Amino acid sequence: MKEKRNLLIGGAIAGLIAVLLVKFGNPANMGFCIACFIRDIAGGVGMHGAAVVQYVRPEIIGLVCGAFIVALLKKDFAPRGGSSPLTRFVLGFGVMVGALIFLGCPLRMALRIAGGDLNAVVGLFGFIAGILVGIFFLKKGFTLGRAYKQGKLEGFGITGINVALLVILLAFPALLKFSESGPASQRAPWAIALAAGLIVGALAQRTRLCMVGGLRDVVLFKDWTLVCGFIALIVVALIGNIATGNFHLGFVKGINDAGEIIAQPVAHTQHVWNFLGMTVVGLGSVLLGGCPLRQLILAGEGNTDSAVAVLGMFVGAAFCHNFGLASSGAGTTANGRIACIVMLVVMLVIAAVNTKKSKA
Repeated sequence: MKEKRNLLIGGAIAGLIAVLLVKFGNPANMGFCIACFIRDIAGGVGMHGAAVVQYVRPEIIGLVCGAFIVALLKKDFAPRGGSSPLTRFVLGFGVMVGALIFLGCPLRMALRIAGGDLNAVVGLFGFIAGILVGIFFLKKGFTLGRAYKQGKLEGFGITGINVALLVILLAFPALLKFSESGPASQRAPWAIALAAGLIVGALAQRTRLCMVGGLRDVVLFKDWTLVCGFIALIVVALIGNIATGNFHLGFVKGINDAGEIIAQPVAHTQHVWNFLGMTVVGLGSVLLGGCPLRQLILAGEGNTDSAVAVLGMFVGAAFCHNFGLASSGAGTTANGRIACIVMLVVMLVIAAVNTKKSKA
């Protein structure tokens, strides 16, 4: 009961903070988006050249550092890793491909639903489908192997990188790229964004907030505890969006006076690819053991396997924009559609190869 209460409180606070971040300048329905913000950071450090998505997002830095600080205080910092690192890198890469086809991670999918974007509901069905496929392999014995104790320096790696990024952002901004238009040009003040990330990172570390884990537990154990956090997040964000005028129910935002369709913020209406993009995210996240948010939190706790998955996401984000895989408000690209199918096949192969047959 206490765990469920903490998750409800944590999810509610995260939902409120997401609404406030939009109020302070973040793109609509994007108070938080792990995939989008990792993509922006990749652009900010020059890993890709898409001018509209380049900014070192303090929210990501805050999420990792918040989890790290609380893990240290609660003695949860326990560096471990070595469980199929290259496979985890590929899975992280693939999760990012799927997310940028859909235009959002599971967290942003929830926030898009709270903003009335019905395209995200289509994505939710795809996400659940991917989780169900992943659960099938878990039941058959899927595993990426055992993790081993690592040195503290290894465990500090991702947190150290994020601290370095914060120092560069504040002290040497000329070394970075900053979008002057597009989604990455819409940003809350850095101090507010960092504080928001720290709070949500701390909450997620204590509550184990993870949408993949929540839906997985519902299917496997009929346990609604973990998913309660995201239900609370959606409800609070929904109320906040209505209160701030950011709720627009439909597949599109509306039609202007000239009869032109106004799209939902940073979203597209190609339903097949919204579904399949999130199918890839759901499947990859189950195989990794957690959604992109959970991977960041675990990396902050010293889990080097999650750190490798996060690095895979960074490279995946850069690859998507360097080779024209990422979607936009206008829809998907031919390269992106091919990559989505390829990554789905790759994940199925990884799942099959790493599923150990039970002995009769």
